[in-house]
Amino acid sequence: MPADPGQSLFVSDLHLAPERGETIALFLGFLAGRARRATRLFVLGDLFETWIGDDDDTPAYMQVRDGLRALTDSGTQCALMRGNRDFLLGRAFCTDTGCRLLADPELWHFGAEPTLLMHGDLLCTDDIAYQRFRRRIRHPLVTWLFRRKSLASRRAIAAAYRLKSGAATSAKPADIMDVNQDTVADYLRRHRATRLIHGHTHRPAEHRLHLDGQPVYRSVLAEWHPHGGEVLVHDAAGWRREPVG
Repeated sequence: MPADPGQSLFVSDLHLAPERGETIALFLGFLAGRARRATRLFVLGDLFETWIGDDDDTPAYMQVRDGLRALTDSGTQCALMRGNRDFLLGRAFCTDTGCRLLADPELWHFGAEPTLLMHGDLLCTDDIAYQRFRRRIRHPLVTWLFRRKSLASRRAIAAAYRLKSGAATSAKPADIMDVNQDTVADYLRRHRATRLIHGHTHRPAEHRLHLDGQPVYRSVLAEWHPHGGEVLVHDAAGWRREPVG
C-alpha cells in the first residue's frame, strides 16, 4: 500500500489511436508540460483505443512511448493500469517508457486517505455479457495465442473487434454500462478504502456516499477528446480537477 506525499495526477480513457492525432498531440503536450510539475502520474486504463502487443511499431504509438520516457526521465513517476481496450500492455512497454504497471484494483494512500484505484469495468456488473466476455478474452491461453499471430493479423482482428464492440455498446441500455452501487460498496469494504478513483464509464463526477456509517467518495475520471481533457489532482491542498487543453 504505497503512500504518496507529493502531487499526484490521475487520468484515464484517452483512447489514443493513429487517427486521433489531435488527442495524441494534447497528451504529448501534457506530458511535456503540466505532468512534469507533479510527483507522479497515474493513467487508469485505456491510454490506447486498442493495444495489440508491445511489439506494435505504429509511428503514432512510438511518439507516445517517447513522450512517456521523456516524462519519467525528467523525474516524474508514471504508473499505468490496463483498461478494457489496452489490457495487453506488458512489461516491454513499461521497460521502454520507465512506467510501472499497476494491478486492478490497487490500494494507495494519499495523505491519510486509503484510496482504491481501478479502471472501472469490473464495477459494471449489471452488464453480464461484458463480464463474461472479459473473463474469456483475458484468459492466459487466449492472450498467448493472440500474441503469436503476426502484427498484420492482430491489427485486422483489433479493427474488426472495434466495429463489433461499437455496435454492441450502442445496442445496450445506458444503465447497465454504469457501475453497480453494491459492487462499489463491496470493493471499498474489501480494501478498507474511503475513496475510489476510476474511469471507464465516461461519466466524470464526484460522488459522496455513506458506507457503514462513514462518508466515502467515488471520483470518476473524464474521457479525453481532441478539444481537451481533464486531470484529477491530489496534493497538500486536497483534491481538485483541472482542465487540459
